[in-house]
This record gives sequence, structure tokens and C-alpha cells, in this order.
Amino acid sequence: MTLAANLARIREQIAEACRRAHRPEPDVALMAVTKTHPAEAVLEAYAASLRLFGENRVQEWQQKLPALQRLLDGARSVSSSAEDPEAEFHLIGPLQSNKTARAAELFHAIDAVDSLRIAARLDAAARALGKRLPILIEVKLSHEESKHGVSPAVLPALLAGLAPLGNLIPAGLMTVPPWSEDPEQSRAYFRELRRLRDASLAACPTLTQLSMGMSHDFGVAIEEGSTCIRIGTALFGTRQIPAGALRSE
Repeated sequence: MTLAANLARIREQIAEACRRAHRPEPDVALMAVTKTHPAEAVLEAYAASLRLFGENRVQEWQQKLPALQRLLDGARSVSSSAEDPEAEFHLIGPLQSNKTARAAELFHAIDAVDSLRIAARLDAAARALGKRLPILIEVKLSHEESKHGVSPAVLPALLAGLAPLGNLIPAGLMTVPPWSEDPEQSRAYFRELRRLRDASLAACPTLTQLSMGMSHDFGVAIEEGSTCIRIGTALFGTRQIPAGALRSE
């Protein structure tokens, strides 16, 4: 099926999940996960009206940039238009400390912060760039060694440590549950992330977003309060995941 057909089907499924949860559809953002896909896939998704994109690696995104510069320049030229907002590109994969400065420069937001050390480096980079950078805190709710994220027990201390970092905006939480073909197996993890978010709002009022749900379980995620679902395979088809790469959609 074409990307346009896939997108139409996904939007129908989002609408149905929102109806089940008694939520307005605009409350749920659809992120197109374009990691490991070529720049042409980004252009096709942009032409199909998608404006929020997730990339997994700083170096891979740098390699795509030359082919996307005209798109980026065109998006900036209409960034003030509510009808055609500027495209946003988020880093959704683990971030190495030596890539923080470049990540802060290239991306609109960093969606997988899991330590105060990385946050402090991002804050310094954002300050040097004269920008405020939204971030999501990745929370590890499973026992899988391959997963990244801060433990729930450490989350309050991390949020307290973020408070003095004036160039970062702690915008919400994200998590990646253990893989299962049964979407219901993800529900408990999504519910727990929402509980953690709700419990943290008094101390950190900007922490409103919940990035959870991927191609196989986004309906359940929406039912449990997700504000952003990360969709790759259901949009673009299967891809070759490089050795050592982690699932983030």
C-alpha cells in the first residue's frame, strides 16, 4: 500500500481509539518515525501532510539534511501559518554525551533524556545557541537490559535537578514497553507512565506530554492517555534495523 493509504488507515484507527477513550483527536500527535528510511521517505511523508518526525541518530540525520534543505527552508517560510506549520524533527533515540551540542543544534526537541549529565550538556548547548529546547524524560519500566531510561524511583530527583536548567523545557515522559504481538501487554506500562506523569505535575507543571505507543500498540496507548504516538512500520513498511539499534517506534 502507498504511504497515503497507510496514513489514511492509521488516522481512522486514531479516531476510533479517541472515540473509545472519549478524547478529542487533536490531543494525539502522530510522529512519523523516519529513522533508517531515506530522505525521500521524509519528503513523501511531508507531502502527505505529516509535520512531526522522529530520527534515532544524530549522524544519520546529518546525512539526510542536504536532501531535505529545500523542505526545511520552505517550512520556515510558512512557519507562522496555522494551516501549514513548520515541520518538527525530534531525536527519539539514546543520545551520547559527545553528540549533545550537535543534537541541540539540529533538532527541535530531544525525546529520550535519561540522565542529569546529558540534560546539563544539552542545557549548555541550548544556551550557547540562544534557544529553549523541549525534552522528554525516558522512563524505563521494564527489566530488559536493552532498554534505556531512568527508573521511576530516580525520576523525582532527576526532575528536581532539571529545575535550574533554564534552557530546557521538561515537556513530558516517554517509554518503550517490552515487545509483544499482543497490544494489551503494553497497557500496564502505559498506565504506569501516566501515573508517574500525573504524580510529577505538581513539582514540574510543564510535564504534560506522554510519548507512548508504536505501530503495533498505539490504540491502547491512546486509551491510556498518550499525547504522541511514534509510527514507523505502519507508515513506511518494514525496514532493516542496523545491528545494535534499539526499537523506539
